[in-house]
Amino acid sequence: MSEQLFPFFLVLVPLLGILAQWLAWRLQVPSILLLLAFGLCLGIWISPDRVLGGVTGTDESVGPKLLFPIVSLSVAIILFEGGLTLRWSQLGDGAGIVLRLMIVSSVVTWVFSTILAKYLLGFSWQLASLLGAILMVTGPTVVGPLLRQIRPNRRVSSVLQWEGILIDPVGAVAAVLVYEVVAHGHFSWFDSLVIVLETLAIGVCLGCLAAVLLVLALRKYLIPDFLHGVFFLVVALATFWLSNMMREESGLVTVTILGICLANQHYVSVEHVLEFKEHLRVLLISCLFIVLGSRLQLSDLAEIGWVGVPFVLGLVFLVRPLSVYLATLGNKWDPRERLFVGLVAPRGIVAASVASVFGLKLVALASTAGNEAVFAKADLLAPVTFLVILGSVTLCGLGAGPLARKLQLADANPQGVLLAGASLWVREVALALQKFDIRVLLIDTNFGNVSTARQAGLDAKCGSVLSEHVQEEQDLAGIGSFLAVTPSDEVNTLAAMEYMHVFSRANVYQLASQGKAHVRWQSIPENRRGRQLFAADINHGTLETLFERGATVKTTPITENFSMDEFLQTHGPDVIVLFCVDADRKLRIRSSQSTWAPVAGDTVIAVVPPEPQVATEANEESSPGLI
Repeated sequence: MSEQLFPFFLVLVPLLGILAQWLAWRLQVPSILLLLAFGLCLGIWISPDRVLGGVTGTDESVGPKLLFPIVSLSVAIILFEGGLTLRWSQLGDGAGIVLRLMIVSSVVTWVFSTILAKYLLGFSWQLASLLGAILMVTGPTVVGPLLRQIRPNRRVSSVLQWEGILIDPVGAVAAVLVYEVVAHGHFSWFDSLVIVLETLAIGVCLGCLAAVLLVLALRKYLIPDFLHGVFFLVVALATFWLSNMMREESGLVTVTILGICLANQHYVSVEHVLEFKEHLRVLLISCLFIVLGSRLQLSDLAEIGWVGVPFVLGLVFLVRPLSVYLATLGNKWDPRERLFVGLVAPRGIVAASVASVFGLKLVALASTAGNEAVFAKADLLAPVTFLVILGSVTLCGLGAGPLARKLQLADANPQGVLLAGASLWVREVALALQKFDIRVLLIDTNFGNVSTARQAGLDAKCGSVLSEHVQEEQDLAGIGSFLAVTPSDEVNTLAAMEYMHVFSRANVYQLASQGKAHVRWQSIPENRRGRQLFAADINHGTLETLFERGATVKTTPITENFSMDEFLQTHGPDVIVLFCVDADRKLRIRSSQSTWAPVAGDTVIAVVPPEPQVATEANEESSPGLI
């Protein structure tokens, strides 16, 4: 039976994880909530410890010994992928804020979390201090998806992303230091300083060295393209293991530094590696939360009691805002941004894994040490951490969006459009969209087009939409769609591929330059181009010709008395419908696969061709009259 159960469990965990991710996407809720819920439900039926114990022919105690090394390696991969997304240029003037949060806010969070754990949960000071160190970390696995969903302004997004990734290794090292004190009962400032310096030195040296070797290998073409992703993965895991062999928990620092170094070098491109790591990260996060959640029993949460509720609320609404305020005291930071950052600190997979490992170690230590007062509630360390994860993710996941919109840091439903191209007809379309308070951003290499667009009151940038520098500079807050409308099919295709990672494939559109039947368009694989923009028989050349002849963009409300059929009868069959804005100010973009039809309450944005000029010849024949 156990031989059949193990492969079934291996298939069931990723199946439940991806199902939870898909449901979270459909319901627009944080995925971690569904992942933990699915994990708890799975744990009622079957525990991973029991599965692993059955496979090895031993009891359930062997489960954690096999499970947690895998969890540690998975967390290393997640932090490595997170480091690959951190670019100095995106941080800008937020670097000082992140540094303050790392130094001051983490210490304040540690101190006040310890106090809350002592007086609300009844932990010993030693155990409360360990829990406080674990809860210093926020969750990059939660913050990243949350930011993609909310789309706050650039500085807020960068600060939260950098803090979420960098604070994880800091919190892990702090937890190791506290554990050493709790487990062995002695403390030395000198020993602690040595551990911290050794950890930083090992992490920085190994991370930078591995990055240099990888860059040199890629520049000299020593690694074939099809091995890039897995080669980077193996190097990250190897440096993580080597670093941990030299100093416990320094591996998290190493892989984070490795990712940051690779992301900020300009010798080789690592975008294709990042895409591979993103897919792996989603799978790992899904499986980890399912597995760790299934180890948690509902009876463990019930044992915490109702005091767990004020503990979580205190962390979210008292400790976090206070720590951010003290960390940024004297800094001329927008109060709205400070308030938002102060209320968004969901915990994630690193807190869960560290708490699970140290909780098991302390429970085992309690049975031999004999110090019952210190380790009395060590078995609650992991359940309390999971309760904080559930509570903080619920509050931040459901409240961060409305808060960002209330503080005017994000749009409720980003309807803005990023346009690659700024020719005459593109500018006219952009002006029509702007009348509905829809944010429009144009990027073009032609300075004349950009200058004309700016004079018309449009937000336009001069540069290549494919330029990494241009991509990093743009603040995409409020923008939800990308339209590649340059005269070049090659540029449009490359741009569509780039921005699929930003807006998702469903919101990336591409206009053919010379028609959908043209050999150049047909030569582009469908999976590498955006959705076909407008109608199948409309292309860039057609629109340019129409506007040169005097075509205009008209916005027409559709009412009960003026239907879409009457609109077409009024303006003729050659009218080209481009967009539709419904009564809720939601923008719908027409594509060749569109199935929607404007109804009463919608406003149609369409290109109306010029009136046909009927040539009249002056060959009037005079009728015979009286002379």
